[in-house]
Amino acid sequence: MSDTRTPDEPLHPLEQLPGDLMMWVLIISELLVFGAGLAAFLGVRITDPAGFAEAQDALHRTGAGINTLVLVTSGFFAALAVRMAEHGRRMATRAWLAAASALGVVFLVIKGLEFLDKARHGIGPDTHAFYTFYYLLTGFHAAHVVAGIVILGLVGIHCKPRTVEVGAAFWHMVDLVWVLLFPVIYLLR
Repeated sequence: MSDTRTPDEPLHPLEQLPGDLMMWVLIISELLVFGAGLAAFLGVRITDPAGFAEAQDALHRTGAGINTLVLVTSGFFAALAVRMAEHGRRMATRAWLAAASALGVVFLVIKGLEFLDKARHGIGPDTHAFYTFYYLLTGFHAAHVVAGIVILGLVGIHCKPRTVEVGAAFWHMVDLVWVLLFPVIYLLR
């Protein structure tokens, strides 16, 4: 289909999205899944607020706070990669993508240590409803961090502005989800 739009004609709102429409469909669907999980968590929490608070006290808030800073910083690095790609600076783009990915690995190490500590104390998904949601939501998020690291690596191969932008959009979704999970799971009483 040819573009018959005149230079003065405004773009359709979907044409103004950065990146690729299919990535936005994926991002929105993933946000809906996480939103449903958080809604279910809060719904079940209402039935046992004392049990949820007691279970929550066994979490590592400091590690989760550090992980929040790690992911927000990695999102900033991904944004810098987009900027470098727009200016045709392939090496700088790759460096910022690698830095964002490296912080993703740091996030996974910290999260893995937290999971190992829970396992050492005999805390699993079946210990309490809180932990069922905790493992489900944070584990699913960790899987998205892994996917994001792979995506950032793949878009770094060619360093085209559009593909870097698409990869960064996914990475920002991963950041956003954690920024929502952190206060609800670790801090909300």
